[in-house]
Amino acid sequence: MDFRIIHIDETDSTNRWLRANGQDYTSSVASDGADGHTVCEVVVAEYQTAGRGCGTNTWESEHGKNLTFSLMLHPEWLPARRQFLISQAVSVALCETLETYIYNKVEIKWPNDIYVGDRKICGILIENRLKGPHIADSIVGIGLNVNQAVFVSDAPNPVSLYQLTGKETDRDELLQRFLKHLEDAVYRPAALMGYEERLYRREGWHAYKDAEGRFEAKMDGVMDDGRLMLTDSGGNRRVYAFKEVTFVI
Repeated sequence: MDFRIIHIDETDSTNRWLRANGQDYTSSVASDGADGHTVCEVVVAEYQTAGRGCGTNTWESEHGKNLTFSLMLHPEWLPARRQFLISQAVSVALCETLETYIYNKVEIKWPNDIYVGDRKICGILIENRLKGPHIADSIVGIGLNVNQAVFVSDAPNPVSLYQLTGKETDRDELLQRFLKHLEDAVYRPAALMGYEERLYRREGWHAYKDAEGRFEAKMDGVMDDGRLMLTDSGGNRRVYAFKEVTFVI
């Protein structure tokens, strides 16, 4: 992949900006990139006025301190039923990137929040557009806490690289490292094995909550379609799609 990086000062949402202003699939073909590579557009905003998480969640980010960006992938080879592979590749690439900056254990809170300990350092929002049985394009929005020292929203557990290291990080260098790891993850399927190995609460019994209430369970893994598999303390197998179960932290 060849990455075309666009810097903007402010937008409501980089996902919405890229959907409205980025090239569509037919104009982002191999001939646009060097050596016949597909062009992947990346828009980086200094500030988002309405940064989104999944559902109704929002993302707090101080102006000019963090990495808030979106990129457009064109995985036309990927069947729609396997679209969770995109989430896995992005999550693994982020973990690998952050592991070059900190000694702390970096994990993936299912399906794709990035955690350090019990604190969230990065959120991901993926929006896929289908073309028949395949994915025409995928917009991946990422909010990564980099140099923000204080969080003032009611988010329960944010953390930044600055809080972990005590020093500021070059955001452009961080972005370039991530894009390199992402390209590697996309073209190296074995890298996706790292997804389950990095799952937050992968070992032991932990508290969860669903529509019927709180329960204790251990994690059994993630299905190909992205559903989470748990076994509760009564020995019952439980399978959940996103938003159907909550981690009690």
